[in-house]
Amino acid sequence: MTPVPVKMEDLRALIAGVLEVEPEEVTDEAHFSDELEIDSLLMLEIATRVETVFGVPENTIVIGGATTLAELHTFVVSKVVGATSAGPVIRPRPLSDPAMRLFLFHHAGGSHLLYRGWADHFPQDWELCLLEAPGRGRLQTLPLIDDCDRLVDHFHTAIAPLLDRPFGFFGHSMGALIAYQLTRRLHRQRAPLPDWLGVSAYGAPRGEAGADSRRHLMSDDELRGWLRNVGGSPPQLLDDDAVWRQFAPVFRNDFKLVDTWAPPPDPEPLPVPLSVFAGRCDQLIGEDRLLAWQTFTTHFGGLESYEGDHFYVMDQRRPLAAAITAAMRASAA
Repeated sequence: MTPVPVKMEDLRALIAGVLEVEPEEVTDEAHFSDELEIDSLLMLEIATRVETVFGVPENTIVIGGATTLAELHTFVVSKVVGATSAGPVIRPRPLSDPAMRLFLFHHAGGSHLLYRGWADHFPQDWELCLLEAPGRGRLQTLPLIDDCDRLVDHFHTAIAPLLDRPFGFFGHSMGALIAYQLTRRLHRQRAPLPDWLGVSAYGAPRGEAGADSRRHLMSDDELRGWLRNVGGSPPQLLDDDAVWRQFAPVFRNDFKLVDTWAPPPDPEPLPVPLSVFAGRCDQLIGEDRLLAWQTFTTHFGGLESYEGDHFYVMDQRRPLAAAITAAMRASAA
């Protein structure tokens, strides 16, 4: 089926119809909740209509977190364009012969949208590859994967043809675990290794279970409260019961993957330069756990901290991209 063209004016008229206002009142940059007074129920209705009209995968609009018409238009266009491919690798700026590829792995309960807009901050001859786990976004019809090794298998199969030039891995939170395990997989198989590995907001593996090792078993109220404290999730996702019921299985699935993963008893340090990144106000990971990564690599690049909490990456794209670029260039030299 040919995708329906996504015009800004059509989205404006759709939102105005739901709000029962004139289209000109829905300006490009008017904030949905602050200026247009769109609550979670109205946002759910808007999301449903947009998904129906433009053929966007079900349940992706709310989790996308758009806060203005301009952001919503950009997001819908990306979903319609991306609908022509159902693979787990999203390349915002495809290149026929990139000098470098950077693979980005998202957090638990999230999607490739964590890295929306990142390509603008990297060298023009680099190709960014955003990984999408099954069960969300355009892969929503695929079953969720709650086992670390199986998700590594899934991603390994997808990216294998793309490892034909220098590349690096960067993962945030759960994504850091996946990036680390995928690097170990490549090392064991004597396959091409990343020139550099970046782990963000995730502590080095340890034998004993942590305080949050049973998150997937929490009650709904406990889990929603925990997610509110951590941040990074749109309020309408946590505050609206109908929306929460749609996305709770994804959170529980991903937390089960992390919580039940068994660290290797005595892992061999990876012959790959490894750098660690974190938010200074992250209440989930202590500095000791972050610095402990140095025993898992033969080339430790140190710890870089930024203003922010567990989801500091959302507000620090430009300096973080600069740090990643510098680290990858130094490692590939």
